[in-house]
Amino acid sequence: MQIRPLNPQRWLVEAFNINQAIEVTGGQRVLYVSGQTSNDANGAPMHPGDLAGQFKLAWTNLVEVLASADMAPANIVRLNLYTTDVDAFMAGAGEIIPVLAAAGCTPVATLLGVTRLFDPAIMIEIEATAVA
Repeated sequence: MQIRPLNPQRWLVEAFNINQAIEVTGGQRVLYVSGQTSNDANGAPMHPGDLAGQFKLAWTNLVEVLASADMAPANIVRLNLYTTDVDAFMAGAGEIIPVLAAAGCTPVATLLGVTRLFDPAIMIEIEATAVA
């Protein structure tokens, strides 16, 4: 499988570690991952009021799902990030983006501001598509 990033403009990859587009050829499997949140194994929301803490746990939960399919963060080609507080996300980007970079994840991505997620305490949800 070949993954080819396409970045005619470099600002997204330089500032946020995400690509403008990704071309995948020769992939055999596609994994569509439901939105992952900062819930513990019993479904309890964790890190109330802490968007970066919620992101990190949601990311951990996402990585666990990937591993169950014998994939890793480098297999992620698309992330949709839903947040109830875009300003808090941007303020915490310096803490959030390195998590993706350290994992070798350079997807295409969309950040969406929403009024509310499934639980009022949840501030961020991460949805992914991965290929192998």
